Amino acid sequence: MSERAQGSRLLPALVYAALSTAIVSSLGMLLVPTISSEFHVTISTAQWMLTINLLVGAIVTPVMGRLSDGPHKKRLLVGALTTILVGSIIAALADTFAVFLIGRALQGLSYGIVPMTIALARRYMPVERSTQGIASLSVTVATGMGIGYPLTGLIAGTLDYQFAFWFAAAFIVSAMIVVTLAVPSGPDDRAPRVRFDVPGATVLAFGLAALLLAVSEGEIWGWAALPTLSCFALAIVLLTVWALLELKVRHPLINLRVLRSPDALVANLTAITLGTVMYMVLSIGSIIAQAPDETGYGIALPVFWAGFVMLPFSVGSFTANRIVRRLAKRIQMTALLPLGASLVTAASLLLLFAHRELWEILLGMFLIGMGVGTTYAAMPALIALTVATDELGSAVSFNQVLRTVGGSFGSAISGAVLAAHLGSDGHPTASGIFLALAISAIGCAAVLVGLLIDRARGTHEAG
Repeated sequence: MSERAQGSRLLPALVYAALSTAIVSSLGMLLVPTISSEFHVTISTAQWMLTINLLVGAIVTPVMGRLSDGPHKKRLLVGALTTILVGSIIAALADTFAVFLIGRALQGLSYGIVPMTIALARRYMPVERSTQGIASLSVTVATGMGIGYPLTGLIAGTLDYQFAFWFAAAFIVSAMIVVTLAVPSGPDDRAPRVRFDVPGATVLAFGLAALLLAVSEGEIWGWAALPTLSCFALAIVLLTVWALLELKVRHPLINLRVLRSPDALVANLTAITLGTVMYMVLSIGSIIAQAPDETGYGIALPVFWAGFVMLPFSVGSFTANRIVRRLAKRIQMTALLPLGASLVTAASLLLLFAHRELWEILLGMFLIGMGVGTTYAAMPALIALTVATDELGSAVSFNQVLRTVGGSFGSAISGAVLAAHLGSDGHPTASGIFLALAISAIGCAAVLVGLLIDRARGTHEAG
């Protein structure tokens, strides 16, 4: 097959691979109560199926991003998909909770697939199409979440939990076939062959692990408890040491000097802050959908239908991506960030004051999807404007890590607020739901104001 013919099929193949792994990464959240019952563990213990997946994802994403800048892009992508496949099979066959966690840990590589696909698109797609391709690939994370939740609801409501992981395995197999057929084979002769930054990767891995462990388990251990404070302190020390190391190494895991450019800095700050407030709204929306009517705010949807609450989120993100692709040549990417933030802010304000009816929740999720789709499409494109091709994988992977860390903070903040406002029936009180939504709305508004100020400053300097 000619390189031209193969290139015409590259973007759909990469989108399919990224979407498949995004769906796999979202299959676990609604299954926590089921896993708790199946393996006879507490709900807090069962939450480790999410924690271990997130920890591994945050650790391997920057490593996979840097390796994808090297010559063996296709081999690395197929290897990562194979590992996710093995993890899905282990989780489906597990007869103990410990074995199940091993499978979930291997599935954590799904977080690193998007940066790898973006590096491939930047390398093999024509320049005039690469910006649109990168935007489409970045949004697959949000789109995959919106598809994965309904699938989980269907499976949890009608079949055993194992079917969710067998479904994931089948999905990954199909992605491997598509990648094998469509992605160019052989080493990339343009990619630099440099020594891998093992010390940087090691220190960053332990630093992120300590940070995400503290954020994920702080609610259970206690935010002022010694284990939580120790993890936070260790994370600060290790991440500081890592930053100093990266500034001295000739070929760092992540080139921090490049990321200090205004566009990349704005994209990364937006990633972590908007990621925080976005996950707060999404998690609370899911709770409202399933809570009983007696709580004063719940819609009392069974798990079979609860997952469909996230479907408008997927539709919104997909729609936003299509719009961004049409506007990419007519509007600056920096203008899309405040536009997306304004949509998320509007959605959070809507849900703050109107969440007693199903249509209100669905409308809010659609607007969040539109906002997230717009900002996620713009972030990698902004980074690509100031980052060389041989640095793109690591730069985008760092943005992905910041989204993951932001999501962890959002889940932890909403969990802490709701845990402090529990009713006698074990469900969060209406005041707790309102407070958590208020915090997310204020956070969204703060992000929007910051982006508008940055946009106004940039316009003034250009003038």
